[in-house]
Amino acid sequence: MNIMNIILIGVVVVGAIILIMYFITKKKNAAVEESVDVDDKTYTLEKMTEFVKRRLDEITKVNLYDIGLSEEELKRRKNKKYELKKALKGCTYGDVNDKKYVKELIYDLLFQEYGVDETNISKAIPFDIPSLLTPQDKFDIIIYMYKREFGYEALNQLIKKYKLDELKYVTGDSKPCYVITAEEISDIYEKENFLLAFSDKLNVVVQRIYQHYKGYSSIDEIRDMNIDGVSGGVSGLPESFLSQVAQTDSDYIDQIMEHKVPRACDSIWIFFHGISIRLAFLSFGTEAELKRVCQNIYKYNNPGQLSDTNGYKINEMKDGSRVVVVRPSFSETWAFFVRKFDVQRATLEQLIRFPGKEKAIDLLKFLVKGARIISLTGEQGCGKTTMLMGMIENIYETMNIRVQETAFELHLRKIYPTRNILTFRETDTISGQAGLDVQKKTDGSVNIIRRGCNRPGCILDDSGCTGSF
Repeated sequence: MNIMNIILIGVVVVGAIILIMYFITKKKNAAVEESVDVDDKTYTLEKMTEFVKRRLDEITKVNLYDIGLSEEELKRRKNKKYELKKALKGCTYGDVNDKKYVKELIYDLLFQEYGVDETNISKAIPFDIPSLLTPQDKFDIIIYMYKREFGYEALNQLIKKYKLDELKYVTGDSKPCYVITAEEISDIYEKENFLLAFSDKLNVVVQRIYQHYKGYSSIDEIRDMNIDGVSGGVSGLPESFLSQVAQTDSDYIDQIMEHKVPRACDSIWIFFHGISIRLAFLSFGTEAELKRVCQNIYKYNNPGQLSDTNGYKINEMKDGSRVVVVRPSFSETWAFFVRKFDVQRATLEQLIRFPGKEKAIDLLKFLVKGARIISLTGEQGCGKTTMLMGMIENIYETMNIRVQETAFELHLRKIYPTRNILTFRETDTISGQAGLDVQKKTDGSVNIIRRGCNRPGCILDDSGCTGSF
């Protein structure tokens, strides 16, 4: 074999080695790119929500008798399964303890089974790049950090600290209004300059997953706060209007799709110290999400089905909040109203604060103790129910109290558990008048009628009208 053949063989071998190395490197790079792509998709909120739904479904539906557990372990697993089922049902009614239980379980599933860590958690919410955070991301972080310090007073403290309840002018409006804008939330986030630990980030992600799975979407944490109320679907363009405009004005539809014109599903309002404030930075996202919240928020104690025939429901939530839900065709859009009552602060001394209040308080006390016929009237949300709670404290304990309401709101037996108090409410088959007729046979000394009524003999009447009797 001459030298030329040896050289040619060497060139072929080297070329083959280089070619093999090239294909191996290319395959590795493709695998890395593919794994990165899969990794990015794996740790999005959508993927993690799907995982949580699947795992909780598996836990609640597993047949424990097929696993071959010991008697003690079987009993323990059955109790855990029952507790989870109960919590999954209770958290949709506004029970904060059940909500906490479910969120802790979601936290464990993501951390221990799904493999969420300090590196990949930012693929769900970009905590490390503030410029990429949405207004809702920033608000969720702010509320979480404030809640750690102030509990359910978090939103109160936030609004008071940054004076978010003041009248202001916003772009495009010629008149002042009560609104909290995305720019204000961004400024607050920048000023607070939070340092989040990994557990803090994961808790924020857990809350976001929970509120779209079992919670009330963007208002989930707001509803738990100690505010006067929250509502949704009460402003913005209705879905029916959009379908009509789409056929005639394409430019207007483009503005709506770019979120320059708010839709009904962008409507979130809070009731704070007697004023309604629009949260312009929050949205349900879609009409379907607003509809889901409306269909779930009133379900406590099975009040019946909200249907096109019966287009509204008035009910209470687990924490005693009053909830009203309406739907088309009774209303132009799906909408809900949650009204909360702060029982701990319902005293005359805390409610009446103007100079010389002592004489006004004494007058109310003497009117109640003198068993006078009293009518509390005023516009919606002015504090009639709260005032009524404060006045009831001055009724002599020897007097039996009977209450007639449209929906349970006063909850007097929670405040005075040792007193003789019984409350009736209207149902689909029992009218308010029938309830009053029953009250005559129940040994009542004081009748409280919470509806528009001037029936002779009622001592306290929280009527909700603006006239006088």
